[in-house]
Amino acid sequence: MTIAQDARSTTRLAPRFALGEADAPQSARPSWKRAYARRLVVTDVLALVAVFAAVQITWLSIGESAYFSLISGQAYGTVSYGVVSAAIVALWLLLLWLSGSRAPRVVGVGWMEYRLIANWGIRLFAGIATAAFLLKMDLGRGYILLSIPLGIIGLWLSRLMWRKWLQRQRKKGNYSHQVVLAGSPASVQHIADQLQRQPAAGYQVVGICLPEHAARLTKIEGAPVIGTLMEIPQKVESVSADTVIITSADDLDPLRVKELSWELEQGAFSLVVAPSLTDVAGPRIHSRPVAGLPLLHVETPQYSGFRAAMKRISDVALSAAALLALAIPMLIVALLVKTTSPGPVFFMQERVGYHGKPFKMFKFRSMRQNAEELLTQLDEKQKIDQGSVLFKIREDPRITRVGKFIRRYSIDELPQLINVLKGDMSLVGPRPSLAREVELYDPHVHRRFLVKPGITGLWQVSGRSDLSWEESVRLDLYYVENWSLTADLMILWRTARAVVSSSGAY
Repeated sequence: MTIAQDARSTTRLAPRFALGEADAPQSARPSWKRAYARRLVVTDVLALVAVFAAVQITWLSIGESAYFSLISGQAYGTVSYGVVSAAIVALWLLLLWLSGSRAPRVVGVGWMEYRLIANWGIRLFAGIATAAFLLKMDLGRGYILLSIPLGIIGLWLSRLMWRKWLQRQRKKGNYSHQVVLAGSPASVQHIADQLQRQPAAGYQVVGICLPEHAARLTKIEGAPVIGTLMEIPQKVESVSADTVIITSADDLDPLRVKELSWELEQGAFSLVVAPSLTDVAGPRIHSRPVAGLPLLHVETPQYSGFRAAMKRISDVALSAAALLALAIPMLIVALLVKTTSPGPVFFMQERVGYHGKPFKMFKFRSMRQNAEELLTQLDEKQKIDQGSVLFKIREDPRITRVGKFIRRYSIDELPQLINVLKGDMSLVGPRPSLAREVELYDPHVHRRFLVKPGITGLWQVSGRSDLSWEESVRLDLYYVENWSLTADLMILWRTARAVVSSSGAY
Protein backbone atom coordinates (compact mmCIF):
# COMPACT_ATOMS: atom_id res chain seq x y z
CA MET A 1 0.00 0.00 0.00
CA THR A 2 1.37 3.40 -0.95
CA ILE A 3 1.48 6.36 1.45
CA ALA A 4 -1.28 8.07 -0.54
CA GLN A 5 -3.49 4.98 -0.38
CA ASP A 6 -2.84 4.60 3.33
CA ALA A 7 -3.82 8.22 3.93
CA ARG A 8 -6.98 7.85 1.82
CA SER A 9 -7.92 4.69 3.69
CA THR A 10 -7.40 6.34 7.09
CA THR A 11 -9.46 9.34 6.05
CA ARG A 12 -12.27 7.14 4.79
CA LEU A 13 -12.43 5.09 7.97
CA ALA A 14 -11.86 7.87 10.51
CA PRO A 15 -15.41 9.32 10.66
CA ARG A 16 -16.93 5.98 11.67
CA PHE A 17 -14.53 5.53 14.60
CA ALA A 18 -14.79 9.16 15.63
CA LEU A 19 -18.57 9.37 15.67
CA GLY A 20 -19.00 6.22 17.74
CA GLU A 21 -21.68 4.73 15.49
CA ALA A 22 -20.58 1.16 16.03
CA ASP A 23 -23.24 0.18 18.54
CA ALA A 24 -26.19 2.12 17.15
CA PRO A 25 -27.07 -0.11 14.22
CA GLN A 26 -26.83 -3.26 16.28
CA SER A 27 -29.26 -2.04 18.91
CA ALA A 28 -31.63 -0.66 16.32
CA ARG A 29 -31.89 -3.91 14.36
CA PRO A 30 -34.41 -6.56 15.44
CA SER A 31 -32.93 -9.30 17.63
CA TRP A 32 -34.67 -12.26 15.93
CA LYS A 33 -31.41 -14.21 16.02
CA ARG A 34 -31.20 -14.11 19.81
CA ALA A 35 -34.93 -14.77 20.19
CA TYR A 36 -34.75 -17.83 17.93
CA ALA A 37 -31.60 -19.09 19.68
CA ARG A 38 -33.37 -18.82 23.07
CA ARG A 39 -36.23 -20.94 21.74
CA LEU A 40 -33.75 -23.55 20.59
CA VAL A 41 -32.17 -23.57 24.05
CA VAL A 42 -35.53 -24.26 25.68
CA THR A 43 -36.41 -27.16 23.39
CA ASP A 44 -32.86 -28.56 23.55
CA VAL A 45 -33.17 -28.69 27.34
CA LEU A 46 -36.64 -30.25 27.19
CA ALA A 47 -35.56 -32.86 24.62
CA LEU A 48 -32.48 -33.97 26.57
CA VAL A 49 -34.23 -33.97 29.95
CA ALA A 50 -37.11 -36.02 28.52
CA VAL A 51 -34.74 -38.57 26.96
CA PHE A 52 -32.55 -39.05 30.03
CA ALA A 53 -35.56 -39.19 32.35
CA ALA A 54 -37.27 -41.79 30.16
CA VAL A 55 -34.11 -43.92 29.90
CA GLN A 56 -33.49 -43.75 33.63
CA ILE A 57 -37.08 -44.68 34.48
CA THR A 58 -37.31 -47.56 31.99
CA TRP A 59 -33.75 -48.92 32.22
CA LEU A 60 -32.91 -48.13 35.86
CA SER A 61 -34.69 -47.38 39.08
CA ILE A 62 -35.04 -43.75 40.19
CA GLY A 63 -32.77 -44.03 43.22
CA GLU A 64 -30.09 -46.24 41.71
CA SER A 65 -26.49 -45.10 41.98
CA ALA A 66 -23.30 -45.54 40.01
CA TYR A 67 -20.07 -46.59 41.70
CA PHE A 68 -16.68 -45.10 40.97
CA SER A 69 -13.18 -45.62 42.23
CA LEU A 70 -9.98 -43.59 42.11
CA ILE A 71 -7.88 -46.41 43.57
CA SER A 72 -7.73 -49.67 41.67
CA GLY A 73 -9.90 -52.35 43.25
CA GLN A 74 -11.29 -50.14 46.05
CA ALA A 75 -14.72 -48.50 45.98
CA TYR A 76 -14.35 -44.79 46.48
CA GLY A 77 -17.93 -43.65 46.47
CA THR A 78 -21.29 -43.57 44.76
CA VAL A 79 -23.23 -41.02 42.83
CA SER A 80 -26.90 -41.01 41.89
CA TYR A 81 -27.81 -41.61 38.27
CA GLY A 82 -29.94 -38.49 38.55
CA VAL A 83 -26.78 -36.48 39.19
CA VAL A 84 -25.00 -38.28 36.33
CA SER A 85 -27.88 -37.48 33.97
CA ALA A 86 -27.96 -33.83 35.06
CA ALA A 87 -24.20 -33.53 34.53
CA ILE A 88 -24.36 -35.11 31.06
CA VAL A 89 -27.27 -32.86 30.03
CA ALA A 90 -25.45 -29.77 31.27
CA LEU A 91 -22.24 -30.77 29.46
CA TRP A 92 -24.16 -31.56 26.28
CA LEU A 93 -25.88 -28.16 26.33
CA LEU A 94 -22.50 -26.49 26.84
CA LEU A 95 -21.08 -28.36 23.83
CA LEU A 96 -24.07 -27.35 21.68
CA TRP A 97 -23.39 -23.73 22.57
CA LEU A 98 -19.64 -23.91 22.02
CA SER A 99 -20.05 -25.70 18.67
CA GLY A 100 -22.23 -22.91 17.30
CA SER A 101 -25.16 -25.20 16.55
CA ARG A 102 -27.55 -22.29 17.16
CA ALA A 103 -25.61 -19.73 15.10
CA PRO A 104 -27.66 -17.82 12.48
CA ARG A 105 -25.42 -19.07 9.67
CA VAL A 106 -26.21 -22.69 10.64
CA VAL A 107 -29.91 -22.82 11.51
CA GLY A 108 -32.74 -22.95 9.01
CA VAL A 109 -31.10 -24.52 5.95
CA GLY A 110 -28.53 -27.17 5.07
CA TRP A 111 -27.26 -30.11 7.05
CA MET A 112 -24.60 -28.39 9.16
CA GLU A 113 -26.99 -27.95 12.11
CA TYR A 114 -27.80 -31.67 12.24
CA ARG A 115 -24.19 -32.63 11.56
CA LEU A 116 -22.95 -30.57 14.50
CA ILE A 117 -25.49 -32.18 16.80
CA ALA A 118 -24.47 -35.67 15.71
CA ASN A 119 -20.71 -35.00 15.78
CA TRP A 120 -20.72 -33.52 19.27
CA GLY A 121 -23.10 -36.20 20.53
CA ILE A 122 -20.65 -38.87 19.36
CA ARG A 123 -17.72 -36.98 20.93
CA LEU A 124 -19.67 -36.73 24.19
CA PHE A 125 -20.26 -40.48 24.09
CA ALA A 126 -16.53 -41.07 23.58
CA GLY A 127 -15.69 -38.66 26.40
CA ILE A 128 -18.09 -40.36 28.83
CA ALA A 129 -16.71 -43.78 27.94
CA THR A 130 -13.15 -42.56 28.48
CA ALA A 131 -14.01 -40.88 31.81
CA ALA A 132 -15.84 -43.99 33.03
CA PHE A 133 -12.79 -46.12 32.19
CA LEU A 134 -10.28 -43.80 33.86
CA LEU A 135 -12.39 -43.24 37.00
CA LYS A 136 -13.49 -46.89 37.08
CA MET A 137 -17.13 -45.82 37.14
CA ASP A 138 -19.63 -48.63 37.04
CA LEU A 139 -22.09 -47.03 34.60
CA GLY A 140 -24.83 -49.12 33.06
CA ARG A 141 -23.94 -49.89 29.46
CA GLY A 142 -27.57 -49.85 28.38
CA TYR A 143 -28.06 -46.46 30.05
CA ILE A 144 -25.28 -44.88 27.95
CA LEU A 145 -26.00 -46.81 24.75
CA LEU A 146 -29.64 -45.68 24.85
CA SER A 147 -29.43 -42.13 26.20
CA ILE A 148 -26.83 -40.69 23.81
CA PRO A 149 -28.34 -41.94 20.50
CA LEU A 150 -31.87 -41.12 21.67
CA GLY A 151 -30.62 -37.70 22.79
CA ILE A 152 -29.25 -37.03 19.29
CA ILE A 153 -32.56 -38.11 17.72
CA GLY A 154 -34.52 -35.98 20.21
CA LEU A 155 -32.41 -32.92 19.37
CA TRP A 156 -32.83 -33.59 15.63
CA LEU A 157 -36.61 -33.78 15.99
CA SER A 158 -36.84 -30.60 18.06
CA ARG A 159 -34.61 -28.72 15.60
CA LEU A 160 -36.65 -30.07 12.68
CA MET A 161 -39.82 -28.76 14.32
CA TRP A 162 -38.31 -25.30 14.72
CA ARG A 163 -36.86 -25.40 11.19
CA LYS A 164 -40.31 -26.00 9.70
CA TRP A 165 -41.66 -23.11 11.75
CA LEU A 166 -38.75 -20.86 10.76
CA GLN A 167 -39.17 -21.63 7.07
CA ARG A 168 -42.86 -20.74 7.24
CA GLN A 169 -41.98 -17.46 8.92
CA ARG A 170 -39.30 -16.68 6.34
CA LYS A 171 -41.75 -17.21 3.50
CA LYS A 172 -43.78 -14.42 5.13
CA GLY A 173 -40.69 -12.20 5.26
CA ASN A 174 -39.98 -12.66 8.98
CA TYR A 175 -36.88 -13.99 10.76
CA SER A 176 -34.67 -13.25 7.76
CA HIS A 177 -31.39 -11.46 7.17
CA GLN A 178 -32.00 -8.04 5.66
CA VAL A 179 -29.60 -7.96 2.74
CA VAL A 180 -28.00 -5.29 0.59
CA LEU A 181 -26.54 -6.60 -2.67
CA ALA A 182 -23.49 -4.83 -4.11
CA GLY A 183 -22.00 -5.44 -7.54
CA SER A 184 -22.67 -5.17 -11.25
CA PRO A 185 -26.30 -5.15 -12.46
CA ALA A 186 -26.01 -8.60 -14.07
CA SER A 187 -24.48 -10.27 -11.01
CA VAL A 188 -26.92 -8.54 -8.65
CA GLN A 189 -29.87 -9.70 -10.75
CA HIS A 190 -28.61 -13.29 -10.74
CA ILE A 191 -28.07 -13.45 -6.97
CA ALA A 192 -31.37 -11.66 -6.25
CA ASP A 193 -33.20 -14.16 -8.43
CA GLN A 194 -31.56 -17.11 -6.65
CA LEU A 195 -32.42 -15.71 -3.20
CA GLN A 196 -36.03 -15.09 -4.21
CA ARG A 197 -36.32 -18.71 -5.34
CA GLN A 198 -35.42 -19.89 -1.83
CA PRO A 199 -37.07 -17.61 0.74
CA ALA A 200 -36.58 -20.34 3.36
CA ALA A 201 -32.84 -19.64 3.20
CA GLY A 202 -33.54 -16.44 5.11
CA TYR A 203 -32.01 -13.71 2.91
CA GLN A 204 -34.42 -10.89 2.09
CA VAL A 205 -33.05 -8.28 -0.33
CA VAL A 206 -33.95 -4.78 0.86
CA GLY A 207 -31.57 -2.72 -1.23
CA ILE A 208 -29.01 -2.73 -4.02
CA CYS A 209 -25.80 -0.75 -4.53
CA LEU A 210 -24.42 -0.48 -8.06
CA PRO A 211 -21.41 1.11 -9.76
CA GLU A 212 -21.81 4.80 -10.50
CA HIS A 213 -22.29 4.21 -14.23
CA ALA A 214 -25.31 1.94 -13.49
CA ALA A 215 -26.85 3.95 -10.63
CA ARG A 216 -29.53 5.30 -12.98
CA LEU A 217 -31.42 2.02 -12.50
CA THR A 218 -34.14 2.24 -9.87
CA LYS A 219 -35.03 -1.42 -9.30
CA ILE A 220 -33.66 -4.89 -9.98
CA GLU A 221 -35.80 -7.99 -9.34
CA GLY A 222 -38.19 -5.81 -7.33
CA ALA A 223 -35.50 -4.52 -4.95
CA PRO A 224 -34.76 -0.76 -4.92
CA VAL A 225 -31.38 0.64 -5.95
CA ILE A 226 -30.36 2.72 -2.93
CA GLY A 227 -26.88 3.97 -3.83
CA THR A 228 -23.46 3.37 -5.32
CA LEU A 229 -20.70 1.01 -4.27
CA MET A 230 -18.90 3.84 -2.46
CA GLU A 231 -21.95 4.46 -0.25
CA ILE A 232 -22.50 0.92 1.02
CA PRO A 233 -21.96 1.47 4.80
CA GLN A 234 -24.27 4.49 4.94
CA LYS A 235 -26.95 2.86 2.79
CA VAL A 236 -26.88 -0.35 4.83
CA GLU A 237 -27.79 1.63 7.92
CA SER A 238 -30.44 3.65 6.10
CA VAL A 239 -32.46 0.52 5.21
CA SER A 240 -31.78 -1.25 8.56
CA ALA A 241 -29.97 -4.12 6.84
CA ASP A 242 -27.67 -6.50 8.69
CA THR A 243 -25.85 -8.21 5.81
CA VAL A 244 -23.98 -7.09 2.70
CA ILE A 245 -23.46 -9.54 -0.15
CA ILE A 246 -20.82 -8.62 -2.73
CA THR A 247 -22.04 -10.22 -5.95
CA SER A 248 -19.03 -9.24 -8.07
CA ALA A 249 -15.72 -7.52 -7.37
CA ASP A 250 -15.19 -6.09 -10.86
CA ASP A 251 -15.87 -2.57 -9.60
CA LEU A 252 -14.44 -3.12 -6.13
CA ASP A 253 -10.65 -3.40 -5.96
CA PRO A 254 -9.11 -5.60 -3.22
CA LEU A 255 -8.22 -2.58 -1.08
CA ARG A 256 -11.78 -1.30 -1.18
CA VAL A 257 -13.20 -4.71 -0.26
CA LYS A 258 -10.84 -4.88 2.74
CA GLU A 259 -11.80 -1.36 3.82
CA LEU A 260 -15.47 -2.24 3.42
CA SER A 261 -15.04 -5.23 5.74
CA TRP A 262 -13.50 -2.92 8.36
CA GLU A 263 -16.28 -0.38 8.04
CA LEU A 264 -19.01 -3.01 8.30
CA GLU A 265 -17.24 -4.60 11.27
CA GLN A 266 -17.79 -1.45 13.31
CA GLY A 267 -21.57 -1.78 12.93
CA ALA A 268 -21.58 -5.55 13.48
CA PHE A 269 -22.81 -6.08 9.91
CA SER A 270 -22.10 -9.37 8.13
CA LEU A 271 -20.12 -9.36 4.88
CA VAL A 272 -20.68 -12.17 2.37
CA VAL A 273 -18.83 -12.62 -0.92
CA ALA A 274 -20.84 -14.58 -3.49
CA PRO A 275 -18.66 -16.40 -6.04
CA SER A 276 -19.70 -16.51 -9.67
CA LEU A 277 -19.93 -20.31 -9.45
CA THR A 278 -23.51 -21.46 -8.79
CA ASP A 279 -25.40 -24.74 -8.37
CA VAL A 280 -22.40 -26.47 -6.76
CA ALA A 281 -23.07 -28.18 -3.44
CA GLY A 282 -21.02 -27.63 -0.30
CA PRO A 283 -19.24 -31.04 -0.20
CA ARG A 284 -17.53 -30.21 -3.52
CA ILE A 285 -16.28 -26.83 -2.31
CA HIS A 286 -13.30 -26.41 0.01
CA SER A 287 -11.89 -23.11 1.20
CA ARG A 288 -8.11 -22.92 1.45
CA PRO A 289 -6.28 -19.69 2.33
CA VAL A 290 -3.15 -19.28 0.21
CA ALA A 291 -0.92 -16.21 0.63
CA GLY A 292 -3.80 -14.34 2.22
CA LEU A 293 -6.21 -15.27 -0.59
CA PRO A 294 -9.35 -17.23 0.42
CA LEU A 295 -9.27 -19.62 -2.55
CA LEU A 296 -12.24 -21.89 -3.24
CA HIS A 297 -11.28 -25.32 -4.51
CA VAL A 298 -14.03 -27.07 -6.48
CA GLU A 299 -13.76 -30.85 -6.79
CA THR A 300 -14.58 -32.52 -10.11
CA PRO A 301 -17.90 -34.46 -10.10
CA GLN A 302 -17.39 -38.22 -9.80
CA TYR A 303 -19.35 -40.42 -12.23
CA SER A 304 -17.34 -43.66 -11.85
CA GLY A 305 -15.31 -45.57 -9.31
CA PHE A 306 -16.22 -46.73 -5.83
CA ARG A 307 -19.15 -44.35 -5.25
CA ALA A 308 -20.74 -45.30 -8.59
CA ALA A 309 -20.32 -48.99 -7.74
CA MET A 310 -21.98 -48.45 -4.36
CA LYS A 311 -24.85 -46.62 -6.06
CA ARG A 312 -25.37 -49.56 -8.41
CA ILE A 313 -25.27 -52.08 -5.55
CA SER A 314 -27.82 -50.06 -3.55
CA ASP A 315 -30.03 -49.74 -6.67
CA VAL A 316 -30.07 -53.50 -7.21
CA ALA A 317 -30.65 -54.33 -3.53
CA LEU A 318 -33.41 -51.76 -2.96
CA SER A 319 -35.24 -52.34 -6.24
CA ALA A 320 -35.21 -56.12 -5.76
CA ALA A 321 -36.52 -55.74 -2.21
CA ALA A 322 -39.21 -53.32 -3.39
CA LEU A 323 -40.36 -55.66 -6.17
CA LEU A 324 -40.67 -58.53 -3.70
CA ALA A 325 -42.55 -56.42 -1.16
CA LEU A 326 -44.88 -54.85 -3.74
CA ALA A 327 -45.51 -57.96 -5.86
CA ILE A 328 -49.11 -58.48 -4.70
CA PRO A 329 -50.13 -54.74 -4.87
CA MET A 330 -48.59 -54.50 -8.36
CA LEU A 331 -50.54 -57.60 -9.43
CA ILE A 332 -53.78 -55.99 -8.21
CA VAL A 333 -52.98 -52.78 -10.14
CA ALA A 334 -52.23 -54.84 -13.27
CA LEU A 335 -55.63 -56.55 -13.01
CA LEU A 336 -57.40 -53.20 -12.56
CA VAL A 337 -55.65 -51.70 -15.58
CA LYS A 338 -56.48 -54.75 -17.74
CA THR A 339 -60.14 -55.08 -16.73
CA THR A 340 -61.16 -51.40 -16.77
CA SER A 341 -59.92 -50.36 -20.24
CA PRO A 342 -58.88 -52.14 -23.44
CA GLY A 343 -55.18 -52.41 -24.12
CA PRO A 344 -52.00 -53.85 -22.57
CA VAL A 345 -51.16 -53.67 -18.86
CA PHE A 346 -47.79 -52.02 -19.43
CA PHE A 347 -46.97 -48.93 -21.40
CA MET A 348 -43.51 -49.23 -22.92
CA GLN A 349 -41.91 -46.14 -24.34
CA GLU A 350 -38.46 -45.43 -25.70
CA ARG A 351 -36.52 -42.96 -23.58
CA VAL A 352 -32.99 -41.58 -23.79
CA GLY A 353 -30.78 -42.75 -20.94
CA TYR A 354 -27.19 -43.05 -19.82
CA HIS A 355 -24.74 -41.50 -22.30
CA GLY A 356 -27.62 -40.81 -24.68
CA LYS A 357 -28.45 -44.49 -25.30
CA PRO A 358 -32.16 -45.33 -25.89
CA PHE A 359 -33.97 -47.88 -23.73
CA LYS A 360 -37.52 -49.14 -23.20
CA MET A 361 -39.07 -47.71 -20.04
CA PHE A 362 -41.91 -49.63 -18.34
CA LYS A 363 -44.98 -48.07 -16.73
CA PHE A 364 -48.47 -49.21 -15.85
CA ARG A 365 -50.70 -47.94 -18.63
CA SER A 366 -52.66 -44.95 -17.33
CA MET A 367 -54.00 -43.63 -20.67
CA ARG A 368 -56.23 -44.89 -23.42
CA GLN A 369 -54.65 -47.26 -25.89
CA ASN A 370 -54.42 -44.64 -28.67
CA ALA A 371 -53.05 -41.87 -26.42
CA GLU A 372 -50.13 -41.03 -28.73
CA GLU A 373 -52.44 -40.54 -31.73
CA LEU A 374 -54.75 -38.30 -29.67
CA LEU A 375 -51.81 -36.08 -28.63
CA THR A 376 -52.00 -34.14 -31.91
CA GLN A 377 -55.65 -33.28 -31.21
CA LEU A 378 -54.96 -31.54 -27.91
CA ASP A 379 -54.64 -27.78 -27.74
CA GLU A 380 -51.12 -26.48 -27.03
CA LYS A 381 -52.71 -23.64 -25.05
CA GLN A 382 -53.73 -26.14 -22.37
CA LYS A 383 -50.11 -26.86 -21.43
CA ILE A 384 -49.19 -26.17 -17.82
CA ASP A 385 -45.95 -24.47 -18.87
CA GLN A 386 -46.02 -22.83 -22.29
CA GLY A 387 -42.22 -22.52 -22.36
CA SER A 388 -41.67 -26.23 -21.72
CA VAL A 389 -40.74 -28.89 -24.24
CA LEU A 390 -42.98 -31.26 -22.25
CA PHE A 391 -46.72 -31.61 -22.93
CA LYS A 392 -48.53 -31.73 -19.57
CA ILE A 393 -52.07 -30.56 -18.85
CA ARG A 394 -54.08 -30.80 -15.64
CA GLU A 395 -57.20 -32.45 -17.09
CA ASP A 396 -55.83 -34.76 -19.79
CA PRO A 397 -58.84 -36.48 -21.49
CA ARG A 398 -56.63 -39.42 -22.49
CA ILE A 399 -56.23 -40.62 -18.87
CA THR A 400 -58.43 -43.50 -17.71
CA ARG A 401 -60.25 -43.61 -14.37
CA VAL A 402 -57.76 -46.07 -12.89
CA GLY A 403 -54.95 -44.17 -14.58
CA LYS A 404 -55.92 -40.96 -12.83
CA PHE A 405 -55.54 -42.62 -9.44
CA ILE A 406 -52.28 -44.45 -10.11
CA ARG A 407 -50.71 -41.33 -11.67
CA ARG A 408 -51.65 -39.14 -8.72
CA TYR A 409 -49.78 -41.42 -6.32
CA SER A 410 -47.04 -42.39 -8.84
CA ILE A 411 -48.13 -46.05 -8.73
CA ASP A 412 -47.86 -46.15 -12.53
CA GLU A 413 -44.07 -45.79 -12.20
CA LEU A 414 -43.51 -48.91 -10.06
CA PRO A 415 -42.64 -51.14 -13.08
CA GLN A 416 -39.59 -48.92 -13.58
CA LEU A 417 -38.06 -50.95 -10.75
CA ILE A 418 -37.51 -53.55 -13.48
CA ASN A 419 -35.57 -50.94 -15.47
CA VAL A 420 -33.42 -50.34 -12.38
CA LEU A 421 -32.65 -54.05 -12.04
CA LYS A 422 -31.75 -54.22 -15.74
CA GLY A 423 -29.37 -51.28 -15.34
CA ASP A 424 -31.22 -48.88 -17.65
CA MET A 425 -32.20 -46.61 -14.77
CA SER A 426 -31.33 -45.73 -11.18
CA LEU A 427 -33.64 -45.20 -8.23
CA VAL A 428 -32.57 -41.53 -8.15
CA GLY A 429 -31.52 -39.45 -11.13
CA PRO A 430 -32.68 -36.97 -13.78
CA ARG A 431 -36.09 -37.42 -15.40
CA PRO A 432 -35.99 -39.89 -18.34
CA SER A 433 -36.13 -37.92 -21.59
CA LEU A 434 -38.08 -38.51 -24.77
CA ALA A 435 -36.12 -38.40 -28.05
CA ARG A 436 -38.28 -35.51 -29.32
CA GLU A 437 -37.45 -33.55 -26.17
CA VAL A 438 -33.72 -34.15 -26.55
CA GLU A 439 -33.83 -32.58 -30.01
CA LEU A 440 -34.93 -29.31 -28.37
CA TYR A 441 -32.34 -29.35 -25.58
CA ASP A 442 -29.74 -26.63 -25.30
CA PRO A 443 -26.17 -28.03 -25.41
CA HIS A 444 -25.59 -27.72 -21.67
CA VAL A 445 -28.72 -29.75 -20.87
CA HIS A 446 -27.04 -32.86 -22.34
CA ARG A 447 -24.97 -33.09 -19.13
CA ARG A 448 -27.99 -34.85 -17.61
CA PHE A 449 -26.95 -37.96 -19.60
CA LEU A 450 -23.74 -38.30 -17.58
CA VAL A 451 -25.74 -40.31 -15.03
CA LYS A 452 -28.57 -42.80 -15.37
CA PRO A 453 -32.13 -41.42 -15.35
CA GLY A 454 -34.06 -42.07 -12.18
CA ILE A 455 -37.50 -43.17 -11.03
CA THR A 456 -37.36 -40.14 -8.77
CA GLY A 457 -35.12 -37.12 -8.41
CA LEU A 458 -34.93 -33.53 -7.29
CA TRP A 459 -37.60 -32.65 -9.86
CA GLN A 460 -39.94 -35.18 -8.24
CA VAL A 461 -39.58 -33.89 -4.68
CA SER A 462 -39.64 -30.20 -5.65
CA GLY A 463 -43.03 -29.95 -7.29
CA ARG A 464 -43.15 -32.41 -10.20
CA SER A 465 -45.48 -30.99 -12.89
CA ASP A 466 -45.87 -27.72 -10.97
CA LEU A 467 -42.27 -26.82 -11.88
CA SER A 468 -41.38 -24.74 -14.90
CA TRP A 469 -39.24 -26.34 -17.60
CA GLU A 470 -36.25 -24.14 -16.69
CA GLU A 471 -36.51 -25.07 -13.02
CA SER A 472 -36.78 -28.78 -13.82
CA VAL A 473 -33.65 -28.58 -15.97
CA ARG A 474 -31.79 -26.64 -13.28
CA LEU A 475 -32.66 -29.25 -10.63
CA ASP A 476 -31.63 -32.15 -12.88
CA LEU A 477 -28.29 -30.53 -13.67
CA TYR A 478 -27.77 -29.68 -10.00
CA TYR A 479 -28.22 -33.35 -9.17
CA VAL A 480 -25.80 -34.43 -11.90
CA GLU A 481 -23.15 -32.04 -10.59
CA ASN A 482 -23.55 -32.89 -6.91
CA TRP A 483 -24.96 -36.41 -6.55
CA SER A 484 -24.04 -38.52 -3.54
CA LEU A 485 -25.39 -41.61 -1.80
CA THR A 486 -26.50 -39.52 1.18
CA ALA A 487 -28.39 -37.14 -1.12
CA ASP A 488 -30.02 -40.15 -2.83
CA LEU A 489 -31.33 -41.43 0.51
CA MET A 490 -32.75 -38.02 1.38
CA ILE A 491 -34.44 -37.74 -2.03
CA LEU A 492 -36.00 -41.20 -1.57
CA TRP A 493 -37.31 -40.10 1.82
CA ARG A 494 -38.70 -36.87 0.40
CA THR A 495 -40.23 -38.80 -2.52
CA ALA A 496 -42.33 -40.84 -0.13
CA ARG A 497 -43.67 -37.61 1.38
CA ALA A 498 -44.31 -36.07 -2.06
CA VAL A 499 -46.18 -39.17 -3.25
CA VAL A 500 -48.41 -39.24 -0.15
CA SER A 501 -49.27 -35.55 -0.59
CA SER A 502 -49.76 -36.14 -4.38
CA SER A 503 -48.73 -32.53 -5.08
CA GLY A 504 -47.77 -31.70 -8.65
CA ALA A 505 -49.05 -35.01 -10.08
CA TYR A 506 -51.38 -34.82 -13.09
